[in-house]
Amino acid sequence: MGKSLNPSKRQKLIAHYDHRHLQEQPLIPGLPDHVAELCLSRVHPSLLYSVCRSWRRLIYCPFFPPFPSLYALFFSSSDNEIQLLSFDPMSSRWETVPPPPNPLRLLVHHPSFLCRNLPVQSISVSGNLVLLAATAPNFNPALSRPLIFSPLSRSWSLGPPMETPRRWCAAGASGPTVYVASGIGSNFSTDVARSLEKWDLGEEDEMDDFRWKKMRQLKDGRFSTDAIDAVGWRRKLCMVNVAKQGILYDAANDIWEQMPEGMVGGWRGPVAAMDEEVLYAVDEGKGLLTRYNQDSDNWEVIMEVESLRGACQMTAAGGRLCVICGDGEILVIDVVAAPPKFWAVQRPAELEPLAIHILPRLSRLDFLLPTVS
Repeated sequence: MGKSLNPSKRQKLIAHYDHRHLQEQPLIPGLPDHVAELCLSRVHPSLLYSVCRSWRRLIYCPFFPPFPSLYALFFSSSDNEIQLLSFDPMSSRWETVPPPPNPLRLLVHHPSFLCRNLPVQSISVSGNLVLLAATAPNFNPALSRPLIFSPLSRSWSLGPPMETPRRWCAAGASGPTVYVASGIGSNFSTDVARSLEKWDLGEEDEMDDFRWKKMRQLKDGRFSTDAIDAVGWRRKLCMVNVAKQGILYDAANDIWEQMPEGMVGGWRGPVAAMDEEVLYAVDEGKGLLTRYNQDSDNWEVIMEVESLRGACQMTAAGGRLCVICGDGEILVIDVVAAPPKFWAVQRPAELEPLAIHILPRLSRLDFLLPTVS
């Protein structure tokens, strides 16, 4: 999941694609299709999408380099279900993602929590969406093992069982490795509140490694009652709780470190790391977008946007930030442009966004082979 297709599967897909298009016009007249594909892979997908039908179909093939798309977990109050939708930036339309084998019946709203949602914690890692923690209707942890969606195969699968299913935890990734720290199981436990476990998707083909591994514990349970984004940044995980207490986990050396004073001081809303190298934060009170400067240990203001007030979640990839704002609006910010540009993505009616991710675009159904395993 999230890795490139293995050679045998790739060959079967290419053979299937060639057979289907044997009677169609070549992608580029005078060139074999495999050469034309190499040429067209260097062209931006938005240009290919607008030229002709065959090029438009090509950009959705499983073996063609995928462009990034926006994915959002939505809550539907009409049926109390969680839905995963994908926004295609080429067509500017939301597309329904194949649902998991069993409907996601999770507790999001409850009269005891009038001012906030019960968290549904998900992360993106190695091109996959991983659902890690949520609350069941009986207030127990809803997931005993991770639920993973692969956009390129349009399929769901299960990760290894967690020794202690949990909710209200810290969840994040560094490289291909998923981390879960602290949280609460069916009942509060000091051991769980101090725990840190990891699961490496890069080793998933080895059966001995299809498991969670315990890492160095936290010194206390101060992060056990919050749903926290553990932001992967330069081989470290950055965690800040509601009380604005921060800590860093050095994934390379398995040690916990004090978070620099300036870093935690500017952590005033959702934070995301671009390619795990550059930290961006939203000051949800002032509507400011900031960038962390490690040398000076401060946050530099990039821009002020009124819509960013009350922002609750953010993700970063491909030079763009996607933010869920306080009113449920989804804002996209191009931080590569000078000056940065931003625009809103209209969300589907009557759906409440819970989380957003940037992942590879969905492969189209007519290019997938059910017989390939």
